[in-house]
Amino acid sequence: MSHSTRCAACKSLRKRCPEDCVLAPYFPPTDPQRYACVHKIFGASNTTNMLQQLPMHLRAEAADCISFESRSRVEDPVYGSVGIITQLQEQIITAQSELVKTKGEIAFHNAQQQLQQQQMQQLQMIHAIAQEVEDQPLWLSSSQQDPFPNVNQQLLEDYNYSNTFCGFEF
Repeated sequence: MSHSTRCAACKSLRKRCPEDCVLAPYFPPTDPQRYACVHKIFGASNTTNMLQQLPMHLRAEAADCISFESRSRVEDPVYGSVGIITQLQEQIITAQSELVKTKGEIAFHNAQQQLQQQQMQQLQMIHAIAQEVEDQPLWLSSSQQDPFPNVNQQLLEDYNYSNTFCGFEF
């Protein structure tokens, strides 16, 4: 990369950027702050050694991880990325507890709705039964005519006859 532009690492180190610069693909000249954080935390030599020990297909991801960790350390020197991970885990725990609470509320409301539906069905059945009873004639009701008027009279006469013997009442 000995073109007119040097990578951010070589610019920071104030040296010429060689063709085989290990850092050039991962620290472009357009983002000098990315390498500045990495250099501050890990140093140029350590960063170069870490990337050289990895196969080519893993270097880009490793450079991203190194950059993320270094930015996290610059922002939070004590915890770095562990602080971010801890915050995210706390958010996950909070979200999970809210989810459990919400599922409980949904189950409660579903149970209430089911109970209300059962009560409504019972009321409809009671109403239907009451309607059937109202529709059926009440044969011995005082407001209706007796369908067997002579039967009651005959019973009364039989009773009166059984209480007399040869014209004498007992």
